[in-house]
Amino acid sequence: MVREQSNGGSVEENLSELETALGHRFLKTDLLVRSLTHRSLAHEQAAHEEPAHGDNERLEFLGDAVLGLVVAEALFRMHPEWQEGELTRVRAQLVSRQHMAVVADAVDLGRFLLLSKGEDRSGLRKKSTVLSNSMEAVVGALYLDGGMKAVESFVRTQVMGAEVEKLAEQLREGAALGNYKSALQERLQAERTGAPVYRVKSESGPDHRKRFLVEVRLKGDTNEAGKALARGTGSTKKNAEQDAARRALALLDRAAAKASAKKEVAAE
Repeated sequence: MVREQSNGGSVEENLSELETALGHRFLKTDLLVRSLTHRSLAHEQAAHEEPAHGDNERLEFLGDAVLGLVVAEALFRMHPEWQEGELTRVRAQLVSRQHMAVVADAVDLGRFLLLSKGEDRSGLRKKSTVLSNSMEAVVGALYLDGGMKAVESFVRTQVMGAEVEKLAEQLREGAALGNYKSALQERLQAERTGAPVYRVKSESGPDHRKRFLVEVRLKGDTNEAGKALARGTGSTKKNAEQDAARRALALLDRAAAKASAKKEVAAE
């Protein structure tokens, strides 16, 4: 079977472009091909009894672990003045799904993904979750083919880069850096409006790929959950709660900006 991509030609013919962006030439190109293969294509190939490399989910699992280790060690060496909490918060930002989707976009990873025809037409190639998961799978393939040096080189140039200094500056300014739940609680306490309460609204997906929908509400003096602030999603309850808190903070910022603008107009 000739595996084709959205940009025309076979996967093998176009791999060199991606390898250049990754900064690594693969000795085992099958590893890279597998890291790009979404489960939708693997299932489609299996249904038609066509040769397949399998999907990229196992490589994603490996890449996630390797990525966390490499970033943790790099931060440990770069910032000896940081304590555990600071190291943890910056690492969480660098390995987050949001940031890994940005990294995937920077190397144009979506163009090389191998999807079923149906999922390709649906726009899955541009979905941030698919991009971040696939980027982790590619990191897993980098590790298996080139070892830690290949991963460290990629992480240094693409995952960390100038982002580390930007996050360090935010730390110095007292930014939440991903700990949105604490930031939301501190804000609500400062405004004396109540405390946030988180409730799981729904769960979906198989056990190994759960998705949680969480709602954050404002608890008043009566201890009853009151006004809904926002909803968030994530692969764990904790991640979904952080997402809900992040969205709630963004909404509160917009409301505060509108209120400030009205006061300025009234003052004129």
